[in-house]
Amino acid sequence: MTPLRQRFLQDLQIRNYSPRTIQAYLAGVVRFSKHFGLSPDQLGPENIRDFQLHLLQQHVSWSLFNQIVCALRFLYAVTLQRPGIVVMIPYGKKPRPQPVVLAVDEVRQFFLALPDGRYRLMLRTAYAGGLRVSEVVRLRVADIDSARMLLWVRDGKGGKDRCVPLSTVLLEELRDWWRQQRPTDWLFPGQTATGHIHAASVQKACQRAARAAGLSKHVTPHTLRHSYATHLLEAGTDLLTIQRLLGHNNLKTTTRYTHVSPEKVHSTPSPLDCLEAAPVPQP
Repeated sequence: MTPLRQRFLQDLQIRNYSPRTIQAYLAGVVRFSKHFGLSPDQLGPENIRDFQLHLLQQHVSWSLFNQIVCALRFLYAVTLQRPGIVVMIPYGKKPRPQPVVLAVDEVRQFFLALPDGRYRLMLRTAYAGGLRVSEVVRLRVADIDSARMLLWVRDGKGGKDRCVPLSTVLLEELRDWWRQQRPTDWLFPGQTATGHIHAASVQKACQRAARAAGLSKHVTPHTLRHSYATHLLEAGTDLLTIQRLLGHNNLKTTTRYTHVSPEKVHSTPSPLDCLEAAPVPQP
């Protein structure tokens, strides 16, 4: 390991970045370095600009593009102590399409298409608590607080803990799972006794179920999280509560769910219809 790489990793660890973020940032910096065949401390603003144009030509997603930008900004601002370069590394403007949301009947249809077993339970847990797939796979037996009817999410995005209400229906399903499998640590253990199931396996199971259910929408585990938030909002839950339940830092992120659902659009009468239906005042 080169001294620069070691210093970069240490700087990230000192600031308590999550292991996944550290891995992603390192991959971004390595990609930048390999593109020019030089160490980043020998590269400057023009190289970064050329590399960003290269990423666009490669049609990388805006999420990956901005993740690499974050990595380079951290590298130059913190590890290399060259903040002047940071202001010359722009973020890409990421499109913000409305999230895909399933109607309640579509969620029911989706779950009916899932065979009994761990994947069905994991995806029902994601919907019941609005959990990310990375949070579902890392649930432990001890995270189920049946006494207070809470489900604890440990070390979520941003390294934060939070709790969500524990569904009574889900609790019974989790108890059945525990009686059948007897997990001791991870609620959904993987191939080895010390590891949990991989998120990719859950994502594949989700895709299979969406096809089997005949859903035309693009359904991922995160779709269930979007649906959870939207259904809470439509049921009258306030935005601040939904923000807490989802673990969002910024309320602006939560306001994505204030879009009007197609069902509500369909049931909203046109002002013209109301006008024509109103009695004509008599002179």
